[in-house]
Amino acid sequence: VAEGTFAIAAPSSGYIWDRAKEAGVTYRSFGEFTSGGGPNSPATTKVKTLRGHFDPLYRTFDLSYPDAARADRYISELHRYEQEGEMPRLQIIRLPNDHTEGTAAGKPTPRAFVADNDLALGRLVEAVSRSKFWPKTAIFVVEDDAQNGPDHVDAHRTIAYAISPFIRKHTVDSTMYSTSSMLRTMELILGLKPMTQFDAAAPPMFSGFQSQPDLSPYTHLEATHDLNEKNTRYAWGSEKASRLNFSREDAVDDQLLNEMIWRSIRGPNEPVPPPTRAAFVFVRPAPDND
Repeated sequence: VAEGTFAIAAPSSGYIWDRAKEAGVTYRSFGEFTSGGGPNSPATTKVKTLRGHFDPLYRTFDLSYPDAARADRYISELHRYEQEGEMPRLQIIRLPNDHTEGTAAGKPTPRAFVADNDLALGRLVEAVSRSKFWPKTAIFVVEDDAQNGPDHVDAHRTIAYAISPFIRKHTVDSTMYSTSSMLRTMELILGLKPMTQFDAAAPPMFSGFQSQPDLSPYTHLEATHDLNEKNTRYAWGSEKASRLNFSREDAVDDQLLNEMIWRSIRGPNEPVPPPTRAAFVFVRPAPDND
């Protein structure tokens, strides 16, 4: 949430773009750690290392702005990179609308918000996979606010995608990675030093990769849900949602938002399950002292 606003929130060892600058790796942010964005209000940043390394026309967190429009902007920049011959080696792209506005009346339903988010990601991946850069590209996707919306196995779990010609397609890698594992994998690909002990010690996502590339491009699927569907004033929690602050991320009570989304999807009378807490113990054979 700080995004350069509070000095106390800045990591002492720097951000990943600091490591990129240190290593001479080109980088660019699309909506991450910026404010505003668009022809009438060019984005700004409070992070010194990002100045000159972000797209001023890419809209940052703003739930009234569709992710589809963000995808349009990124794809137009991708086409420009193709014409110029090169693109930044590290790019951070923000698609924030999976946060949703809960059941606020008159706002898109959670299903519509997530459908917009999914469609934007699909179009982005398709565009990159059909570009000249695809043979040397890896796309990593992780959910923001992974602590919200616990699943049936463990409240710490989240989804993650790795997309590249060198990724083993049609497989699920069930290795127990962390978000730091994804970060470490990116660092190794780009030749960056670890930022902390956490990414230095994290297992890279080696199991998901293959040595021979499959250059087949992706084709996105159109949304199967109505992107224009709106919450009515009769939706569960709509009155409470109207009083919440959705103008910035993480400003609303996460448990209340979780319940709104659950009841919007599963029905207003469906009980909300409690979070599941799982313990993972790795047992190693005892050493043979004989």
